[in-house]
Amino acid sequence: MTYFKEKILERNSMEAIRSEVEAALKIEGFGILTEIDIQATMKKKLGKDYAPYLILGACNPVFADKVLEVEPHIGTLLPCNVTIRQLMDNSYEVAVMDPAAAMAVVKNSKIESLAGEVREKLMRVLERLK
Repeated sequence: MTYFKEKILERNSMEAIRSEVEAALKIEGFGILTEIDIQATMKKKLGKDYAPYLILGACNPVFADKVLEVEPHIGTLLPCNVTIRQLMDNSYEVAVMDPAAAMAVVKNSKIESLAGEVREKLMRVLERLK
């Protein structure tokens, strides 16, 4: 696995896929802390047209608490980003970060094991999307 894992899905709208992604995240204990609408931001800031593209900052508070207790500066690597972007009319890519890859720079075995657990949760999120 690289720093992310993705899944391509056929849906009628960004709203439909987002709803499914959020529901799958919730099952694994994640909530959405932040949202960046790349399409709107690039249009406003650069006058550039982008296909629909969202970055959702997902957080599992139980695991966030555990890693922050071990390494207070880990907040620079949080939350776990999940992207949803339109590829074609009814085709969307959902991608999740690999927390183990992101946290590897910390070089702390306690963090590595927790990041591995979060990776498993995020992989289950992708598996739930059919």
